[in-house]
Amino acid sequence: MIRVLVGLFGGALVLSMLMEIFVAFLLPRRVKRDPKIVRSIFTFAWGPWRWMARRLPAQAADTMLGIYGPFGLLLNLVLWVAAMMLGYACLQWAGGSHLTVGHAVSFGNDLYFSAATMAASAPDGMGAHSTFARIVQVVDAGSGLAVIAIVIGYLPSLYQAFSRREATVSQLDARAGSPPSAGRLVLRSTQRDGWPALNRYLSGWETWVAELMETHLAYPVLAYFRSQHVNQNWLSAMCALLDACAFTVSAAPPGTVDSARFTFAIARHAVVDLSYSFHVEPSPPEVDRLPIEDLRELLRQLHEVGVEPGADEATIAERLTKMRSIYEPYINALGQRLELPLPQWLAPESPTDNWRTTQWH
Repeated sequence: MIRVLVGLFGGALVLSMLMEIFVAFLLPRRVKRDPKIVRSIFTFAWGPWRWMARRLPAQAADTMLGIYGPFGLLLNLVLWVAAMMLGYACLQWAGGSHLTVGHAVSFGNDLYFSAATMAASAPDGMGAHSTFARIVQVVDAGSGLAVIAIVIGYLPSLYQAFSRREATVSQLDARAGSPPSAGRLVLRSTQRDGWPALNRYLSGWETWVAELMETHLAYPVLAYFRSQHVNQNWLSAMCALLDACAFTVSAAPPGTVDSARFTFAIARHAVVDLSYSFHVEPSPPEVDRLPIEDLRELLRQLHEVGVEPGADEATIAERLTKMRSIYEPYINALGQRLELPLPQWLAPESPTDNWRTTQWH
């Protein structure tokens, strides 16, 4: 009876791991009810990892947090493979451990045989000597090859998506600063051609936002991969874009910024879906990110560069408050979950933007 129970456990463990690998690597969409045995360990480990990082200096903390994405990916792979090896060993033991002629071997030998079969080939001096043992060995070896093939195809796709994300985030530096600020983005983009220039610029980000939503829903581990610079990251870029789009839609003359509306819609869609994917409850920022004094200052600076709003201050403030209420709670919750601070709305011109500085000055 005990061998039957161990065999059922082993079979269930192997099937669960294979299904989880399929969902994590091959199924490019969110699944509400999927096995999360190993991925739950990755999620729970983030809490103590983040706790330790908070006790380090800023530069060291960001480095430690940046390690977690690649480390977690390797941790998942190791746990998946180890669990499958254990499952196949349980199946061999349940079938009588027929790995030598004439007598059974210990469970330790079963585990060694299972690991060696999955990683390379059956060890010398051991071989399956029953029909059941041979079937388990063939499936063991086949699943090992499949996992290797999947990982070989997955990692380049993952790092290509990361590279595309970061290349576009870097482009925001000259326009919005480091960290990015919606106020600076609006002011710098409207200096020559006013609202139409800002509308065209925001339109160009629609594709990036849509691609980020697709890749981060399909490969959630990407959210933990941090940028090369401490003062920029994908979430602050997303927040600055949402802020800029919300302000543009609220303040520009009617009918002049339709593209900004579309970019705002897809960006808001992205942060809501990502919040759902990461199981974080929306929570507004504790401190108002754009008090009325800062909004008034932004409007004054726009007036100085010759850009006039399409409504009065009270109307703009009312519109902006409504738009911020439908995205700020979600992006704030994501920032708290991933330990990524949200950028300021109105930041002063800074000589420390990444494009202005080097490691020597």
